[in-house]
Amino acid sequence: MPTRRDFLKLLGAATATGMAGVALPALAQKSVSYTSHRPPLNKRKFVSQAVEHELARVKAAIGDPKLAWMFENCYPNTLDTTVELGTLDGKADTFVITGDIDAMWLRDSSAQVVPYIPLAKGDTSLQRLFRGLIRRQARCIRIDPYANAFLPDPHAPPLSWARHDDTDMKPGVGERKWEVDSLCYPIRVAHSYWQATGDTEPFDDDWREAMHLVLKTFREQQRKHDHGPYHFQRTSPIPTETLMLGGYGNPTHPNGMIHSMFRPSDDACVYPLSVPSNLFAVHVLRQLARMSRTIHHDAAFASDCEALANEVEQAVQKDGHMHDADGQAFWAYEIDGFGNQIFMDDTNVPSLLALPYLGCCERNDAVYQRTRDHAWSFRNPYFFRGKAAEGIGGPHEGLRMIWPMSIMIYAQTSNSVAEIRQCLTWLRNTDAGTGFMHESFDQDDPSHFTRSWFAWANSLFGELIVDVQRNHPELLRA
Repeated sequence: MPTRRDFLKLLGAATATGMAGVALPALAQKSVSYTSHRPPLNKRKFVSQAVEHELARVKAAIGDPKLAWMFENCYPNTLDTTVELGTLDGKADTFVITGDIDAMWLRDSSAQVVPYIPLAKGDTSLQRLFRGLIRRQARCIRIDPYANAFLPDPHAPPLSWARHDDTDMKPGVGERKWEVDSLCYPIRVAHSYWQATGDTEPFDDDWREAMHLVLKTFREQQRKHDHGPYHFQRTSPIPTETLMLGGYGNPTHPNGMIHSMFRPSDDACVYPLSVPSNLFAVHVLRQLARMSRTIHHDAAFASDCEALANEVEQAVQKDGHMHDADGQAFWAYEIDGFGNQIFMDDTNVPSLLALPYLGCCERNDAVYQRTRDHAWSFRNPYFFRGKAAEGIGGPHEGLRMIWPMSIMIYAQTSNSVAEIRQCLTWLRNTDAGTGFMHESFDQDDPSHFTRSWFAWANSLFGELIVDVQRNHPELLRA
């Protein structure tokens, strides 16, 4: 049975063959016309004057014409190509597809719009977009808090590769892989929007109901007394597409952490207690508590959120550390509560590398710094170094395949100007002449890449360039 991965590989292979074969020779000749790859104005899904102004401002500060061209293509890509605005029950509604699939992942749709949050206070059209997205995500959570992807039509059948999954599938759900981060991201984007604008309009009773479901689901997946209601199995030749033991995953010893059956890559966890996902949950539960107290004056719910955050944090601190040869602690990637641990890092966020990017710790935290060093090394089985670049991948696309997202996060979490400069060089030189970011590329041959239209990677690249222009403008002038 074909899976999402099969679909994307077919689509990506066809596109990569067509685009890379044309663009690379032109770059080699150094006589390139960097014509914008944005859709014509009348074909763009959404236009924000604040975003256009920021694009022009930052682009003008970039001395390298290719890097400026890539920024122009990538920074507005989510707005240009993935946003569908509408109304639902008389209120703003925003559906944000992931790119090359006509479905909305709670994780991706949140991450895709993060670069525009700082501009929302002065742009009423962006405020409408965020209000609609916050409402849509809350509606999705109320449909099924265990699902990761949803469809525009709440009555539609699942995505083609998910229609025979053995799980409790509901109408409107695209795919039902339980991932802790799927419920973290809507809180992150809601809190960030509220902090940036002071706008409380989207946080109505429907949103509050969804947040109560988030807390309930997190508590169910602590699995203190039983497996809980979630199970999932898929007929697939790819082991990471399904769960063992009747769809409940590998056994665990409950320790207070939240079980996540799939990673942010949509691949099955080996051990269901994901350290980066649980640290992310701790952070957003505290954000949710602040919102509940300030906006809704609901001290009881806020206290419940804080109590769970404290419990999970204590469990991760107790069981989530590994130790190097000198006895120094660093974070494991997954554990099972019995004392078994895995060290690796997967590129999708939340990852170990991305912990300070998400606000889960400070960049200079000693445990994080040791973890970061291990993750960006051959201690991590999914760290790759080749002729084109070095970076982190994961099981999703296999060995040798570096994800540009990992390079962006490495830059976003770096205190070193030299590291950031190197990351910019790798990103600039591995687009295969397309002017866009991709899901992954071969460590030696960037013309072999996956997903020509991956809006999250494009948005993250745009966010990185804006941050570099603000903090290290000298890196962009040359």
